[in-house]
Amino acid sequence: MALALFDLDNTLIAGDSDHGWGQFLVDGGYVCKVFYKEQNDKFLSDYVAGELNIYEYLKFTLGFLGETSFAQLSEMRNEFIKNVITPLQLPKAQALLEKHRDAGDELIIITSTNSFIVQPICHMLGVKDIISTELVTLNGEFTGAVSGVVPFREGKVTRLKSWLSKTNACLHNSWFYSDSINDISLMQIVSNPVAVDPDDKLLNVAKDRGWKIISLRK
Repeated sequence: MALALFDLDNTLIAGDSDHGWGQFLVDGGYVCKVFYKEQNDKFLSDYVAGELNIYEYLKFTLGFLGETSFAQLSEMRNEFIKNVITPLQLPKAQALLEKHRDAGDELIIITSTNSFIVQPICHMLGVKDIISTELVTLNGEFTGAVSGVVPFREGKVTRLKSWLSKTNACLHNSWFYSDSINDISLMQIVSNPVAVDPDDKLLNVAKDRGWKIISLRK
């Protein structure tokens, strides 16, 4: 059984769920529209440029979760998945996942997006194994804090190695699909790195190294 690893945002879905959640909060009037949108867009630009300070971003985005009841957040998330995420589904992504299932591979989504947002999206995609940013809870409510290593850049490698040690799995004949230069550390240690609708920086690296380049949108 080979491992088939997938980034989530702009890889298996046609957009960024983390940024989309922020825009959802802006559009719904849950946050200060001008300030929040400005910051949300800036963090996305930093991410695309490979310059994101993940801890500053998490402080920004998780603040709302820590200030809002889980019951209200759950209702909001249902609306978010229905109205924002569902239209971002990619038939070719579903076909790719099915191809690896048919091959008997073990599918894992590995993403820096937080578990609260990721879980229903992964369920929608039919993937049960998830490595994501884990959140601290107290009495059933989010505190706004992060638990453990954030799976971002080298953190994805750290979290994956921890998962491998617990499952006795290995990276022999493994795959990793991603769109982002931020995932270069993980792409370098798998057997089959695949650039999916890559950003300009990853596209250049993939061409230089002879990595496979595909599109799930065209």
